[in-house]
Amino acid sequence: MENTYKLTEAGYEQLKAELEELKGEKRIANLQELKEARAQGDLSENADYDAARDEQARIEARIKEIENVLKNSEIIRENSRSKVIGMGKTVVVKFLHNNFETEFAIVGRLEANPMKKRVSNESPLGKALIGSKKGKIVSYKSETGQEINVEVIDVK
Repeated sequence: MENTYKLTEAGYEQLKAELEELKGEKRIANLQELKEARAQGDLSENADYDAARDEQARIEARIKEIENVLKNSEIIRENSRSKVIGMGKTVVVKFLHNNFETEFAIVGRLEANPMKKRVSNESPLGKALIGSKKGKIVSYKSETGQEINVEVIDVK
């Protein structure tokens, strides 16, 4: 049975754009590289040809991966008026043990990127926050087993 991938509308559109780029300009550029490498002669010891073939395999694998995700995805459309935390919402929280305040978006696991302040709904913090509202104090266990308390400052 295939997985269902939860994506925000923006995440879905981003994957569609990447797929279009891979099927278009990336494939065309790779075919040109292969053509030029073949023109160099003996393919058995041709590093350019090997590199182009590896790139072709990477492109084709990524195309299949994205097509599978898009085919098996569930787009989460968050009610922008709702003040309940769910996928697609941006939240401001304060970690109570050090009074550190931060803002991030709750997204599906495929879109998660802590460096870009995008937290997965399947992470310990994401799971704990889903369904909460402004003013609520939420506890969760970090991946190291530490109990952490956060206060929901705002839900956007």
